[in-house]
Amino acid sequence: MILVGAGQIGMAIARRMGYGMKIVIGDKNKTNAEAIAKTMNEAGFDAVPVEMDLSSRSSILALIAEAQKYGKISMLVNAAGVSPSQASIETILKVDLYGTAVLLEEVGKVIKPGGVGVTISSQSGHRMPALTPEEDEQLATTPTEQLLSLDILQPQNIRDTLHAYQMAKRCNVNRVMAEAVKWGERGARVNSISPGIIVTPLALDEFNGPRGDFYKNMFAKCPAGRPGTADEVANVAELLMSSKGAFITGSDFLIDGGATASYFYGPLKPAK
Repeated sequence: MILVGAGQIGMAIARRMGYGMKIVIGDKNKTNAEAIAKTMNEAGFDAVPVEMDLSSRSSILALIAEAQKYGKISMLVNAAGVSPSQASIETILKVDLYGTAVLLEEVGKVIKPGGVGVTISSQSGHRMPALTPEEDEQLATTPTEQLLSLDILQPQNIRDTLHAYQMAKRCNVNRVMAEAVKWGERGARVNSISPGIIVTPLALDEFNGPRGDFYKNMFAKCPAGRPGTADEVANVAELLMSSKGAFITGSDFLIDGGATASYFYGPLKPAK
């Protein structure tokens, strides 16, 4: 298994699906990768940490090569990314949009027959107004090295970091659909999961920061009435990555406690 992004969601999925196999954990922060590997190894897993940069094709290829030293790659979990409050527009597009596209492309070339991948997108992509069919197809099928040159991704067309993040996550979902066709030629499957607010150390920082009231309002006014947990995301990943999900590929699963439903048709709907 390749796990990209040494965080709580990625670890929850890896713990659910990664027993009995080598787990290669890639993260830009080697310390984070080492910490997750240590936690997993002390629980009986077989994990090795690797420093890698999702925004770099050469770094992605090096991670894949490292994983291949242990055998054929049968699973990919991509839980890496940067958030609108963490990074610039340029960084969000380079990591979350371009990097994810390259990772899906390169792993798709070597994934074992019967293999499976899941990438973590976000509820944010579901809140952005619909793109044109042409724009959706561009995000899905444009060669990866040309993606960041698309007109819709140029600075004058991206309002702020949230808009960049939403575009990146919409691209993730579209890319998964297009890649599922290619992965299918190898007898492999790939899907995406779009979580809402999930409690992690990073999220706790946000809750206690300047946007804390925004998040608390979202919990209060969504049908579930609370944020989610990484293990609930892993519940969905377990379905998608197991034999029970054998007929599911090229799909996205929204798991947000109904926050998006409330955003469109309930008390979270923005005032006009």
